[in-house]
Amino acid sequence: MRSPEFIRTVANRYASQLQLCYPLTPASFSLAKTIHSHMVTSGFHPAGHIRNRLIDVYSKSSRIVYARHLFDKIHEPDIVSRTTLVSAYSSSGDIKTARKMFEETPFSIRDTVFYNAMITGYSRNEDGHACIELFRRMLRDEFRPDDFTFTTVLGGLAFVVNRAMLGKQFHCVVLKSGAGFVTSVLNALVSVYVNCGSVFEARKLFDEIKEKDELSWTTMVTGYVKNDELDAARELVDGMSEKLAVGWNAMISGYVHRGRYEEALDMFRKMYFMGIKMDEFAYTSIISCCAHAALFHLGKQVHCYVLRTEANPTPGFSLPVNNALVTLYWKCDKVDWARRIFDNMPVKDLVSWNAILSGYVNAGRFDEGRLFFRKMPERNHLTWTVMISGLAQNGFGEEGLKLFNRMKSEGFQPCDYAFAGAITSCAMLGALETGRQLHAQLVRLGLDSSLSAGNALITMYGRCGVVEAANVLFLTMPCVDSVSWNAMIAALGQHGHGIQALDLFEQMLGAGISPDRITFLTILSACSHAGLVKEGQYYFNSMHRLYGITPGEDHYVRLIDLLCRAGKFLEAKDVISSMPFEPGAAVWEALLAGCRTHGNVDLGTQAAERLIELMPQHDGSYVLLSNMYATAGRWNDAANARKLMRDRGVRKEPGCSWVEVENKVHVFLVDDTVHPEVQAIYNYLNKLVPEMRRLGYVPDTKFVLQDIESDHKERVLSAHSEKLAVAFALLRLPSGATVRVFKNLRICGDCHNAFKFMSKVVGREIIVRDAKRFHHFRDCECSCADYW
Repeated sequence: MRSPEFIRTVANRYASQLQLCYPLTPASFSLAKTIHSHMVTSGFHPAGHIRNRLIDVYSKSSRIVYARHLFDKIHEPDIVSRTTLVSAYSSSGDIKTARKMFEETPFSIRDTVFYNAMITGYSRNEDGHACIELFRRMLRDEFRPDDFTFTTVLGGLAFVVNRAMLGKQFHCVVLKSGAGFVTSVLNALVSVYVNCGSVFEARKLFDEIKEKDELSWTTMVTGYVKNDELDAARELVDGMSEKLAVGWNAMISGYVHRGRYEEALDMFRKMYFMGIKMDEFAYTSIISCCAHAALFHLGKQVHCYVLRTEANPTPGFSLPVNNALVTLYWKCDKVDWARRIFDNMPVKDLVSWNAILSGYVNAGRFDEGRLFFRKMPERNHLTWTVMISGLAQNGFGEEGLKLFNRMKSEGFQPCDYAFAGAITSCAMLGALETGRQLHAQLVRLGLDSSLSAGNALITMYGRCGVVEAANVLFLTMPCVDSVSWNAMIAALGQHGHGIQALDLFEQMLGAGISPDRITFLTILSACSHAGLVKEGQYYFNSMHRLYGITPGEDHYVRLIDLLCRAGKFLEAKDVISSMPFEPGAAVWEALLAGCRTHGNVDLGTQAAERLIELMPQHDGSYVLLSNMYATAGRWNDAANARKLMRDRGVRKEPGCSWVEVENKVHVFLVDDTVHPEVQAIYNYLNKLVPEMRRLGYVPDTKFVLQDIESDHKERVLSAHSEKLAVAFALLRLPSGATVRVFKNLRICGDCHNAFKFMSKVVGREIIVRDAKRFHHFRDCECSCADYW
């Protein structure tokens, strides 16, 4: 039989060995397990304090199963082991088991620390109400809260809706308890007030703290920053007796988030010259500043400084800094540089992968983006949203919708931004019914108040020909921004409602919304579609004079298009000659299009020569030139333009039209013979044309841009893709339903005339969206008033 002294000696040896497990490291679990194994094999039965230490090491090493196994062997576990396990279960997120152990613990052995463990568990798991309720129960059970109790409960208030009222109540409780002089408790109260937006009360309490620590200053500075009181925060930082890096970092971050980049840079420079130690927070903030302000060279200098001063950075330092650098380089159009940084990163996380994916998508490098997307080890909502939105905004609408559906099939619930990307895809495709279904899903999920989704819906309804629905949505949105106004103005302009678009612009100004460069693009387009020449010139001239916006080439293109549509070629030439930069291809294309419409062959030829010189592989240049010659009857010149196009290997984009019927998109080409119902379509058109002729329709063969016999020209006109699409829709859609057809090129003049008569014959509204605008045909009239 072993003597008590021997047992005490062995126990002390094991206790000292277990002490080597502290502070906890990745090796602590292995060491504790080895010591425990030795105890078992030697027949030693550990006393309470040694068991508790083993349970503690196992718990804090995330080996709760081992800890619980040892705990269950104790006949009467004491409060220490119970407290340890409650904390361990809470930390792992298993709050239910923690609460069960709490309730099973005899009331007679509980103490304040035990209650603190459970309160901390609720706070960590963001259950503020349970946290407060347990605190109240603790008081009813007559356990005296300590400083840690108050700090933890006040932290739990962050997850409660009515925290402002509760914060004041707890403030009173703190004062009554005598803890009103404890810095940690007062710091927590200051945090509650700033999180409630009560910055005045927070500052008053902050000033009353006699022994302020680093957390006191940090909480108050970040509180000012969060509540957008940057000047007050700066005053507080400048008044610090000790220059704390955390406060300076908070200021730099606040300036960056508010777009005050010069002040952020100034703060960073002062930090450097004052010798304040830079950490990962300072570097990530200033690199983000350079990324948002497009200060590539300065960002590159910061990168070099980091490489020079941080020889052996820890993963906690290098990961956020490298992520910020990846974002800096792709935002500054250096995607390959960003990829090199990514490839050399010793540690990567999902933020790193998403940053590179965003770079590829924003650069329009979708082949690389798709490959990278497939290689990603994991994805989150941002991953899917970046890809869906990028595809939608760059012309891959069908692929964007497929990816949106795949996102849902893989168990991800789309957020409002993902919905906005899918809705944008519908806008591009003209998929009205799919867009309506997505709208319904938004309402069902409670996301219909989202600003981004609402703006996408306005665009979708506008581009799918339902401008009335776009207007209703705009008027009923809970909040709107400049994007909303721009989208609605653009929708009105596309549908030829120029006067209404200008009225809405004036309402926008009256609402205190400042126009931006996109606003003026939409206004100039609206004026162009409606022939509002004087109004367009006025708004163009007011851009810089009244709003300080320097017109870009795209604004000049809209103005030239406006003038050329109206046949004002001398004024258009004056605008081109007065441009502060060399006119690009888009300018000459707008001039050529106007010349083609009005038959100004000489000027059109000059414009075409400049356009072909700038973009020799652009098919539209040759097609416009050839069509202009053909309209003028200059068949040899038209043939030469086509020959030049063939000799240079330029392929013409085929004209096509499409229509959505029963959730399926049907595409038609000119003289289509592929569609399964094409013969029925031609038969139907043959029946309609005689009725249209009785109303006055005469096929306009001048729009047959081929040198063929006259008797063949009418047949060529009848086989245009937009006529086939409209006829198919009339055959297949329910009686009286509006027909909505989409075309990738400008609508043919004869088709435009034919649809006016066709709408009268069938008694329906026919809506055609071509490459430029919408045409609403009803009762032998078009909404464009034959001006397009």
